[in-house]
This record gives sequence, C-alpha cells and structure tokens, in this order.
Amino acid sequence: MTKEDSALIRGLEGVVAAETRLCDLDGKNGRLAYVGYDIDELARKATFEEVTYLLLYGELPKAAQLDAFTVALTAAREIPRELTQAFRLMPKATDPMRVLQAAVATLGMSDPDTTDNSHAANVRKAIRLTSQIATAICAHHRVRSGQEPVAPAAGLGHAANFLYMLTGQRPGGAAVKAFDASLTLYAEHELNASTFTTRTIVSTQSDMHSAVAGGVGALKGPLHGGAGEAVMRTLMEIGEVASVDAFTEKALAAKRRLMGFGHRVYKAGDPRAAILRGMAEQACRESGQFQWYQIAVKLHERIGGAKGLIPNVDFYSAPLFYSLAIPVDLFTPVIAAGRIAGWSANIIEQHDDNRLIRPRAEYVGPGRRAFVDITKR
Repeated sequence: MTKEDSALIRGLEGVVAAETRLCDLDGKNGRLAYVGYDIDELARKATFEEVTYLLLYGELPKAAQLDAFTVALTAAREIPRELTQAFRLMPKATDPMRVLQAAVATLGMSDPDTTDNSHAANVRKAIRLTSQIATAICAHHRVRSGQEPVAPAAGLGHAANFLYMLTGQRPGGAAVKAFDASLTLYAEHELNASTFTTRTIVSTQSDMHSAVAGGVGALKGPLHGGAGEAVMRTLMEIGEVASVDAFTEKALAAKRRLMGFGHRVYKAGDPRAAILRGMAEQACRESGQFQWYQIAVKLHERIGGAKGLIPNVDFYSAPLFYSLAIPVDLFTPVIAAGRIAGWSANIIEQHDDNRLIRPRAEYVGPGRRAFVDITKR
C-alpha cells in the first residue's frame, strides 16, 4: 500500500479498530469505566470476583450469582500435575513471563473445551484460566525458589488465595483489599497492546489459550506490563529518600527515560494511579516498607515539577506489590493475573462478532527491480 492509498498512522495511535461493551476509556478527561461502572467505585467497593463476572456477563452479580461464580472459580484452581513437573525441569533463571506463556499453552492441552469456540465454552475456559493462571504463577515461583507449591485454600477469596499460595502465609485484611483492588485496576483497559494481540489472534478463529499465550507475550515488554518492574528497580537504585534529588538531577541531565510516567491515551492523568497511591501508602506503612512509598512520592514530585509528567498505574503499583512480598520479577505476571479477566472478555466479544483483523502496511522499500541471475550479481 502506498501513501496515496491511505494515510500512515504510526502505532495505530487514535485508530478505532473495534466496538466494545467492556471498557469506556476517556483519555481526555482521565476517566475509566468497566461496562458503565466507574473504576474508582469498582476498585473500592467490589471484589475482583464481582468485576470478573461483570466483564464476562455484562452485569454485576446478585448474591446467589456471585456465590455460584465463586464456587466455579474455586473449583478451577488446581493445575495439572504435569505442569508442576514441567516447572521443575525449567531453568530456574527463566523469566516468569516466559514460563507463564508456556504454562497457558500447556493448560490448553488439557482443557476439555480447548477447541470449542462457542460462547458458552469460552466462558467456561475464561473461568478456568482466571483461577489457573494465579495458581501457575505461584506454583512456579515456589518451585524455582526450592520450595513446594502451596495448595489453594478453598476458604479464601481469589486475591487472598493468590498471596497465600505465593508466600505460604495467610495475608491480613488490608493486604488482601489492596491486592484485590490492584487486580481490578489491571483487569481491563480497552485495546492496549496485549488485549489487541488476543483479539487479533482469535479473529483468525484460533482458540482462547492460544490468544492468551500471545497476550502474555505482548504484556512481557517493558513498554507495556514490564513498566512496573522498571519502576521498582529505579526506586531500589535510588535507595533512600535523601538521594531522590541527586538521582533526578543526574537522570534529567542524561535525558534518561524513567518508566511509570505518562500514558499514550491519558492526557489528564491515569485515574488508576491515584487510587493505587493511597493503597500503596497504607500497605507500605503496615508492612514496614514505607521508604519505598516515600521515594516514589518524592520522585513523582521532582519529575512532575521538572517535566510535567504524571505517573501511570505502574508507578504506584511497584511499591504496593513490593510491600506485599511480591518479587520484582513477578510484578508483570501479577498484572496478567488481573488482565486475564479483560483478555478473556475481549476474546469472547471478538468471537461473538468476528471479522479478521488485517491492517495494511505502507511500503517504503526499493522500487520494482529486475531479477539478476546469481552468476551476474
């Protein structure tokens, strides 16, 4: 395709590629809603289970519906024994996101609905994957740390069970609430790179596990899900509040790119960041890790004052996750544990009203040339 045929829009920025009933993202005014419900209310008042139900079914559940849904999620937590054995064979230094991608593909090998792309089958797969991804992340971490996986606890909700399987300790109420809210804040975000990847994959009539594995691969990049890890490593590099000023001056002089600031879509600030900031403050205080929150706040002030940049959701999720004893290289898998709700809902939406996603590219290579035989080149 040439310039005369169509205008080039690098990165597809601003291009509307799909209709959705799932996510209303108002970048101009800094607002976000899932199926009509403001993200602030969902993060503060609803559980991740309720939000997942909302994305899959289009309505918040009634009490009986939530009970049944929770039972289904709880029943789906176990992962195949063969997958845990595979974790033991993997190099311990393997990136957890690469392991998660392989785990999702492996789960597709044993799912009873793996090749069934009907609406009902996709909902069943979505429920199973939401629970199994959490278990897989925690089981692999335990195995690579030389520990035995912790079996899921039937009496714990999704967020509490994740932290329990990860650490082997039952978490406190404040930690559970903060982690549950973070899963909700990451659950859905319109056509971000990973979600667009999942929709592109299933637009070929591929299956949910293949699409989610592709989504994990897209989320792995530092310009998408990996930003939170980079933020925490920056905070650890700074080390103490007193060092923020010197670090900022040096970083600005070197024109160093600092992750966790700015957003492609939000122009008035990421509404999720403001919610996480308050939760991070409380969690860091209670865990004895308050210095990371203090460093983050001061860095926010210095970079904001110098460059006018506003933190995005990944900036304050970093000290929050770290205060919950989540290892830095598990920050992105944790985002996947929340985003599976949105990925699966988008996959279902794409399958229900599908058109193959096939954009064009503008050719900028050499003009047409005559072929030259190898003996004359």
